[in-house]
Amino acid sequence: MINKIVSIIRSFLDSLNHLLWPASCMHCNSLINSDSEVLCDDCWQEIFDSTNSDYCPSCGAEISRYAIVNGKCNRCAALNNNYDGIARVGAYASILRSMIISLKLSDRQEYLGILSSMLRASLDGRAFPKKIDYFIPVPIHWTRRLSRGFNQSLLLANELGDDCIVIDALARVKRTRMQPGLSPAGRKRNIKGAFALRRGNDIRNKNICLVDDIKTSGATLNECAKVLKDAGASKVYTLVLAVAG
Repeated sequence: MINKIVSIIRSFLDSLNHLLWPASCMHCNSLINSDSEVLCDDCWQEIFDSTNSDYCPSCGAEISRYAIVNGKCNRCAALNNNYDGIARVGAYASILRSMIISLKLSDRQEYLGILSSMLRASLDGRAFPKKIDYFIPVPIHWTRRLSRGFNQSLLLANELGDDCIVIDALARVKRTRMQPGLSPAGRKRNIKGAFALRRGNDIRNKNICLVDDIKTSGATLNECAKVLKDAGASKVYTLVLAVAG
């Protein structure tokens, strides 16, 4: 009898709470029907539209699966990438783009849960050939980390799950120009020599997965993968929220 009364009271309080403080979409603030949801149906549909497409397993470019030959598309067939494959959530557009920017530049860490869930799902769907030993976030320079307060790639990596071993093994030893606005060749020159392996990290014969928020030209991921392979890593894969371009 007491349990039934408690259940009735809880149900009443939940209904009152929803009436006084109705749930709203995390992104657009429109009202939603369930407290268990974080986005409204329209926002979920926009995310689905930007993530529901085939992409090249080598560079992440959006392309039909029938245009992929020997694991590469015609855009990256001539490239000599240092990383061995990519998993991505979607294209750098729509709500996905907005959430990434909000997390990165406005400290909207409430987006971490949903973004990391999608990141984990894309990793599980990609099924890299071998077990990943370590997840390594792409670092930012200490001056930018000091002004921003965090490295968004490290935050995302730490949210991937208990079975993911995350090591902050890379350091950005050179403060570079911001990559947007630079040509692909300029990006490559800009980022050359910008990363180093931190002392005490033994990655010899290990399979590594780099974690980052956005891939544009791939210059940053390529340089990080080069450092890791020079240090003895067996395979280096990449996991990103979005691919631009």
